[in-house]
Amino acid sequence: MEKERGSKLMIYDSENIFAKILRGEIACDKVYEDDFALAFNDINPQAPIHILVIPKGDYVSMADFTASAPAELIAGFFRAVGHVARALELEQPGYRILANSGANAHQEVPHLHIHIFGGKKLGPMLVR
Repeated sequence: MEKERGSKLMIYDSENIFAKILRGEIACDKVYEDDFALAFNDINPQAPIHILVIPKGDYVSMADFTASAPAELIAGFFRAVGHVARALELEQPGYRILANSGANAHQEVPHLHIHIFGGKKLGPMLVR
């Protein structure tokens, strides 16, 4: 699906795996869901706790989401991220959130998603 967003044309692939999960075509190991977001365990975890949180809508990146989504969805999505971290008791000892955007960041699925990592001491943010 193509949508005119601001002055740029953003292309959202409605057949990406997260779109299919949102539509119920592919199962996921759900951790949390509300009107704004869906959170589930990553199928290839990089930490003992590795959750993906996706907004309910066709947004490619954080830039696209924050420019195009209604304020209620943006707030609800970020509240969902916080809710999941609290529910998994990650506030103490700590956790990391990460959102990749584009090829240089190694974004694998063209649907905005935030990774929540926890359950162990995490290494440095980037390896040189």
